[in-house]
Amino acid sequence: MSGILDRREFLAAGVGLAVGAVGIAGCQSGITGGIPGKSAYRNGFAAEPLDVVRVGVIGVGNRGSGHVRRFLKLDNVEVRAICDILEDEVAKVQKMVEEAGQKIPDGYSQGDDDYKRMCQRDDLDLVVIATPWRWHAPMCVDAMNMGKHAAVEVPAAVTTEECWQLVDTAERTGKHCVILENCCYDRVELMVMNMVRQSVLGELVHAECGYLHDLRGHKLGKAYQGQWRLEHSIRRNGDLYPTHGLGPVAQCMNINRGNQFDYLVSVASKSRGLNLSAAKKFGPDSDLAKQKYALGDVVTTTIKTVSGETIVVTHDTDTPRPYSRDILIQGTKGLVRKYPKALVHIEGVSKKHGWQEIDEYYQKYDHPLWTSLKEKAKGGGHGGMDYIMAYRLIECLRKGEPMDMDVYDAAAWSVVSPLSEQSIASGSKPVKFPDFTRRTWKSREPLAVIGA
Repeated sequence: MSGILDRREFLAAGVGLAVGAVGIAGCQSGITGGIPGKSAYRNGFAAEPLDVVRVGVIGVGNRGSGHVRRFLKLDNVEVRAICDILEDEVAKVQKMVEEAGQKIPDGYSQGDDDYKRMCQRDDLDLVVIATPWRWHAPMCVDAMNMGKHAAVEVPAAVTTEECWQLVDTAERTGKHCVILENCCYDRVELMVMNMVRQSVLGELVHAECGYLHDLRGHKLGKAYQGQWRLEHSIRRNGDLYPTHGLGPVAQCMNINRGNQFDYLVSVASKSRGLNLSAAKKFGPDSDLAKQKYALGDVVTTTIKTVSGETIVVTHDTDTPRPYSRDILIQGTKGLVRKYPKALVHIEGVSKKHGWQEIDEYYQKYDHPLWTSLKEKAKGGGHGGMDYIMAYRLIECLRKGEPMDMDVYDAAAWSVVSPLSEQSIASGSKPVKFPDFTRRTWKSREPLAVIGA
């Protein structure tokens, strides 16, 4: 979980990647995996409402402790259990919960599998997972099998087989499996979805997005947070982290709700950034400077949807650059882009061939969820979007409503990683997406513009 990725753990991860490759090949040959027949799980699945949501958290380093901090600000949430392989991290968060006026949560820190003992408790409704990626899908599956809803950091899975495991388990147990994609709740992304629903941009035709974030310092650092990311860069060549940009685009394009990802094509540049950075930091003769890294510095993936839209997704974490999610949503009437600054062009409204500042659109199109919660969300993480994500997760559980991001979203957004790896390995051949909804996407309603 929060510890350095040791040899035993990484070898296990390598086995998972190999199994995932088999799963991808199966999808190409027409094998969809999962439970045969029509899904009985989702057309806007909603679980029984909960008066109080009792939470256990696995992995309470920086990200996980932030989740706890936000839960403590919400009404009718009790943090009952904390799990991390580092006892000091558990103790810190136990103290945080106590200082917030709640009972000290039970701690679990007796090794890698102690989370299972936590999940066996009968006084938890929700298990939140904020661990290194290889743990995400197994922990979700175990939590759901033990009768708990699961909410997991991104990506939800690293292989196609794991994506199917999430879907199959959620359908069989009738439990939520929520991908914690906070970027779907950022102000601009929420407003753009509102504009799309009101047809301000016309019919959507294209989008661009990605994760462009210089992580060389993290990957080559000595802290535990960097080591497991570095191992993925050594072994895998694909878009390792697609959901921050892709999640909001998928919601705008009604993916899994009347539309579907059809296929993708991925290409990767050469790999130079980590070697050069390691040579500068540790010397040209250091092991990290001489290490061969599989991950290309820039990975570009083009997705075609069943409805005909195109999406360009970029992954760039090993070069010097300002942070960006490269958001652009384009329709027949105009487009919005977010980086390096948020701008809008609407035909007949904006100056011809000119951009407008997005501030001119907030008054009319700001999302009602943002306007309702912006004061409470201040200081709530990443400009407020983390707080809004936590709020919606708990609100849906308490009201017994469908989630904004369900297990099909978790699978479809996360599977871009292994599919992009396969495309690159095959010389950039197109790779079909599995239909995790088993054809029910055709009848599912688009995500509504919800309020608070």
